[in-house]
Amino acid sequence: MALRYKRVLLKLSGETLMGDQGFGISTDKLQHYAEQIKMAWELGVEVAIVIGGGNIYRGLNADQSGIERVQGDYMGMMATVINGMALQSALELKGMKTRLISAIEMKQIAEPYIRRKSIRHLEKGRIVIFSAGTGSPYFTTDSAAALRANEINAEVILKGTRVDGIYSSDPEKNPEATKFDKLSFVKVISLGLSIMDMTAFTLCQENNLPIIVFNVNRKENLKAVVEGQEVGTLVSDS
Repeated sequence: MALRYKRVLLKLSGETLMGDQGFGISTDKLQHYAEQIKMAWELGVEVAIVIGGGNIYRGLNADQSGIERVQGDYMGMMATVINGMALQSALELKGMKTRLISAIEMKQIAEPYIRRKSIRHLEKGRIVIFSAGTGSPYFTTDSAAALRANEINAEVILKGTRVDGIYSSDPEKNPEATKFDKLSFVKVISLGLSIMDMTAFTLCQENNLPIIVFNVNRKENLKAVVEGQEVGTLVSDS
């Protein structure tokens, strides 16, 4: 089957790595994501990844712990590096070539972010993992995903979640919630649906970068998305 997307940015939340645990990294989940990514990679898809750090530390909740907001945000960025290192190891154990890129310089474990170099890695078939967010406080990893996706000329952002798309309300709380197959950016805003934070969403809207929200926990869903099958919910103005 012909590919629908040649270069994608996969956004994973840190919480997805927890699995059924309340904290940390689930080995089973790590292996599951590595397997899904490999399926897409073996098709020839250029894959970039942004992963959150909420399974380790959430900077947005720093005010509740007495830690100053900026300091807390930087701690959250460090958490994404830990997750990035774990995912890198899992991918390489399955035979994939990877590069871990950090927005905050830490040359012993990751390359610094250089746009042209990151694109070259993708062209050479390496999976690029972007860590440490944007490198600045007050920005979420959603914003980092939108920024990096635009910078590397990704064709789409694939937002992996534990539900199979965008619903009129939380399907885990409301069994009557309606699933949308396609939505425009304007419609998402008018309905008050929460997909990404507004900074990230606006960046995608202004550059008409499509977003697909899908259930990454379901086997072969990522492969199906890059092949163009109707999986999840597509947000686009085109």
